[in-house]
Order: sequence, then structure tokens, then C-alpha cells
Amino acid sequence: MRTAALISRDSSVDSFCYPYFDSPSVFCRVLDKDIGGYFSIRPCFDATPKQQYLPNTAIVATKWLHNDGVINIVDYMPRPRPSLSSRNYALYPWLIRRVEAVRGSVRTKLELFPAFNYAQDEHTTEIKGNKVIFTSKSLTLELVAISPEIDDTAAVKIKFSKDEKTHGAGLGAGVVAEFDVIEGQVVTFILREPVKEEEPQAIRDDDPDTILSDTGEYWTSWLNQSTYKGRWREFMQRSAITLKLLTFELTGAIVAAPTFSLPETIGGTRQWDYRFCWIRDASFSVYALIRLGFTAEADAYMGFMRQRIKEREAGKPLQIMYTIHGKADLQEIELKHLSGYRDSKPVRIGNGAADHLQLDVSGELMDAIYLHHKYSKPLSWELWLDVRNLVDYVCDSWNQPDMSIWEVRSKKQHYLYSKIMCWVAINRGLRLADKRSLPCPNRARWLATQDQIYEEIQTKGWSEEKQHYKQSYEADALDSSVLIMPLVFFTSPVDPRFLSTMKQIMKSPEKGGLTANGLVFRYDPKKSEDGIDGGGEEGAFSMCTLWLIEALTRAGQYGGAGDAEGRSMVRTARRMFDELLQYGNHAQLFAEEISKSGEALGNMPQAFTHVSAISAAFNLDRVMH
Repeated sequence: MRTAALISRDSSVDSFCYPYFDSPSVFCRVLDKDIGGYFSIRPCFDATPKQQYLPNTAIVATKWLHNDGVINIVDYMPRPRPSLSSRNYALYPWLIRRVEAVRGSVRTKLELFPAFNYAQDEHTTEIKGNKVIFTSKSLTLELVAISPEIDDTAAVKIKFSKDEKTHGAGLGAGVVAEFDVIEGQVVTFILREPVKEEEPQAIRDDDPDTILSDTGEYWTSWLNQSTYKGRWREFMQRSAITLKLLTFELTGAIVAAPTFSLPETIGGTRQWDYRFCWIRDASFSVYALIRLGFTAEADAYMGFMRQRIKEREAGKPLQIMYTIHGKADLQEIELKHLSGYRDSKPVRIGNGAADHLQLDVSGELMDAIYLHHKYSKPLSWELWLDVRNLVDYVCDSWNQPDMSIWEVRSKKQHYLYSKIMCWVAINRGLRLADKRSLPCPNRARWLATQDQIYEEIQTKGWSEEKQHYKQSYEADALDSSVLIMPLVFFTSPVDPRFLSTMKQIMKSPEKGGLTANGLVFRYDPKKSEDGIDGGGEEGAFSMCTLWLIEALTRAGQYGGAGDAEGRSMVRTARRMFDELLQYGNHAQLFAEEISKSGEALGNMPQAFTHVSAISAAFNLDRVMH
């Protein structure tokens, strides 16, 4: 819960920023196969890898199968079991890789080629027996090999040697080692910052098997808090663990994804850095966490958001995203020396959309505050004062054009999604005031503005000619973001206008819709100018597919058991949801988008996709009962 590593199917660490999610990468071969850097452990001969999470944990096991022998590589970051929460090793974001021979004898090869600071910094490499120390100007890491004697089985002998190959852009040597692992032998590799002499003896000596056991207990104990018992329990548990893995424990922030610059279309230019915390995710994340029973995580996230509200200047908008440390500076930079995933350039770090005016974020935040108050902890007087100021700001600014949810890089418009969420911000403020009988000096203005926004959306945001809600007052194109309407209780899911819009979105792109093969696109880039030069087409947006599933579910619910159309909508929602689950990878992780060929696109795993899936599954389950 400080950083994350992505392990390929063939047990190579191909993405790893250290020590935090938003720190410079040490390995990023996923963005440049030649110079990005990686840490691979695999058999020296051809074998078949089978990879999965160990049940109910965040521990990855990659088993290599061959007639002559089988090895199992277990990857994880240490956590203490609940009864030992003060164990010192839990304070360190270590990457631990355990290699065990399950059968026979397997000749195994380790390759570690660091590429510090996004493959920009030089480093030195020093081998000291079972330890290798890599030193760059800003970071030092050590690799430690530990292999105990077990009963009568000898320890694995590891001999590291330097390798000057160009996997690190010629910035410093990597190390390689070949060793035999026979049945019963275990060798553990720990990658971490060097342990200081004054650290406790337990840290220096380490006990990898105890650490692994404690980590497994931590995850199973944490998952036992889940209150969900429905049809998709395994998927919901995996999504909950994924959200937990995306949580920065030191502040409670949740990153949108642990990766940067994975393309939304292969060969296009839509590559963005998602290692930050978007306010937009707030209400959806809080709802999902609370629905599954993880109130502590929801409380921590709201604590992070509470601080951002306190820091807001009076009369100024909230920034749409922050660093995981709560900072506002997210300068966008292109890393021109990296080739990009499958040559998709440019590779970007930072995010230039951070200073966009996106008026919807106040709505998502207010919804989060309302849900947290309703299902977890009542809001304080100080927070209520900040809420009043925030709603007053929305009343002052709602009628401005902005860049809205999709963070377009063209001109500002009066986007419908932003207007809807401004209505949500005021509506939730009024609800809080009524539920708690809280003083609301500007209640009359709030009510009048709420009504004004609603009326304007129904007049300027509706295309009488095309019979659907528009993307913006200026553009009558379809946009799937309006599917949010019934999910935030702006409109009834069976309102004729909404049903007409939903049915048109469900048509194929060839027939003017946004849905292909049961997957929903955000909008048609050919009809909606988004300012992304050379962006090309993009994949179907998983979050929008899930919003459609939930909208269908809610509409079907009002049909009742005897309504054929209602039952049909619920069946369609169930079919679409089951089909969407098939697009997850072998570890049930989901990216931001899905290509026409079914390939994952965009940064991964994507918090918004998992959060929306939790919400859709929860409500679909409830209706089907």
C-alpha cells in the first residue's frame, strides 16, 4: 500500500516505481522492451507458465511446468498478520520473490537490469556475496538472496555476475545468475532499500517463510470483513483487494491506476499518467468500499478528501486531481527516450489536465460526503461549514463552460455531465441539511439554483430532433456519460427521455449508437472534437459499459416481475455483465478500455473500472434476488 509491481505472465517484473506509486520507475519494460529495465526469474529451458493469485490474497504465484521439473515463483510485498501489526518489516515496501522447486530439478535464470528514474540515471553495481547493491544519484537498492537449509536439503548456491547488456540504456550494469533448484529447495530474493546497521536484528536476518505466512494471514483476515455474499463473490473479493492495493496507506488516497502511459489505442497518442488521486473517483470509491463492508478504507479516503477541502481557496474550484501526498503540482512531461508500449508515443508522466476547470468534481465529492455520512460516520460541524462554502461556490459557477469528465483538450463547452453533477452537489447539500437539521443560511438560493439547473438540462440539454440527451448544449452528439443520470438520482431510470437516450446509446456505431459487441464507447471521436492530435480511435470504455448495465438494472427493477420489458432489461444487464467479466485478464484485473479485438487498453488495473463493477454487481444482485 505504498507502491505496486506488475508481474508478467512469464514472471518478469516489467513495471515498478519505488518507493511510492508516483516515484520514478526502476523497471518499465512495459514501456520500452529494450531499455526500460526488468527483473526476470524463469527456467533456462522452455516451460509452460501458469499464473494466478493465491486465493483471497494479493500474493502472485507463477508455476513453471516441464516434464523434468516444476518450480513455483511467489511474488508479494510483505504485510504483518493482524496480531503482529508492529512487526518492523511491515514498514518497508519490499518486493519479495520466492522460488521453490516443486518437483525434479530445474535450472533457473535470474536477470535484473534496473533503469533508475525512468531509464535516465546512471548507476553503479556492486556484488557482495549473496547481495547486490545498485546505487544511482537518487536511490540505492539492494538485492538479497536467502536460501536456508531445510532438514537434510542443502541451501541453493547463488553466484551473481555483472552483465553490461543494454537493458538499462547503457546506464549501468545489471546482474544475472543461473542456479539449480531441486525438489525441497527454496531461495528467496528481496529487493529493497539497504538495511542500516542500526535496524533491528529481525530486519537484517529476515525470515522469508514467516513473512510470507504473515502476509497471507493479513489478506485473508482483511477480506473476512467483506459483507457481500452474492453471486459474484469471487470477483467482488478480487476487486476489493485490487482497490486495497491501489490505496496509498500513508494518506488514504487511491490512485486511478499504478501505471503511466499505457495507450488507449495502439500507435495513438492517448497516453496519460494515472498514478494520482482523482476527486471524481471519490463518490464511486466510497460507495463501493462501504457496500462491501470496508468502512476503514472509506474513512481513510474521506480523510484525504477532507484535507483537500480545507485547503481550497474561497471562491476557487477544487483541483480535479492531486498527488497521493495531497500536492497540487502534476507537471506533465514527455519522456522522449522511451519507445512506448508497442511504439505508442509519447510516453508521459505528470498530468496536464490537473488544472482543468471541471465543474463536475464538486458533485462527485458532495455525493461522497453524503454517502459517507449516511453509511459510515456523521459529518462534523467544521466539515458542514466547508460543505456550505463548496455548495455556494457551485451556485456561483455552475453556468460556466468547462472541460468535463473526459478531460478534453479542446475548447470549453457546457457539458451535460458537468451540469448534472453540479445539480448533485447542491442536492446532496440540501439533503444533508434536512437530515441533520443543520443551519443553511442560503437554503433558498440552493433550492432555486438546483431547480434552475434541472430545468436548463431538460431544455438546452435535450435534442428534440434526435430524441436523446446531448453531450453538451453546443453539441448534440451522443455521450455515454449521461448514463449517470439515474445512478445519481437525477432522473428516473424509466423516464421516457432517459429510456430513449439509453436505447440509442445501445445501438451499434454504424447505426448512430455507441455500443459494439456489448461494450460501450464514451463518444464518437469523429463527431466530438476532443483536441487530442493524432489520437485516433479508442477502445470501449469499461466504466461506461458498467454504467449502462446499472442503468438497465435500475430501469428493469421498476418494471416489476410481471413486466416483460423490465425482465428483458434485467436479463440484458446480466448478460452484458457476465460478458464483460470475460474481458478481465487471467488474474481478474481490468484495464480502462477494451479494444475491438478484446485486448486491454489504457492503464491497468483501473480503479474506476473495478469500482463501477462493484456497484453494478451489487445492484444487479439485489434486483435478481
